[in-house]
Amino acid sequence: MNETLRHKTKKYRLLTEEALRVIQVSKPLSTKEKKIAADFLQMTRNYFSDGQHFEHQKEFATALAAYSYAHAWLDAGVRAGLFDAKGNDRLFTLQ
Repeated sequence: MNETLRHKTKKYRLLTEEALRVIQVSKPLSTKEKKIAADFLQMTRNYFSDGQHFEHQKEFATALAAYSYAHAWLDAGVRAGLFDAKGNDRLFTLQ
């Protein structure tokens, strides 16, 4: 079980790292929407950082949850039209 959890944690870390490299803030956005997009990105980075911390501590279940939350913030931003996913339906849940 621990090996499977470790593998899934690594998979979601790598998936979210790639998603962060691909994602761009959509244009044009209002000032309010830009602030919301920035908040979504900050939440993504915070959860991703938490995931790295927990993974380093070998707390794989908590790390996996943090990476999942990080990726969910990106997906939510894509669905809300705040982020451009470049049509990548492997990394993001597209409409």
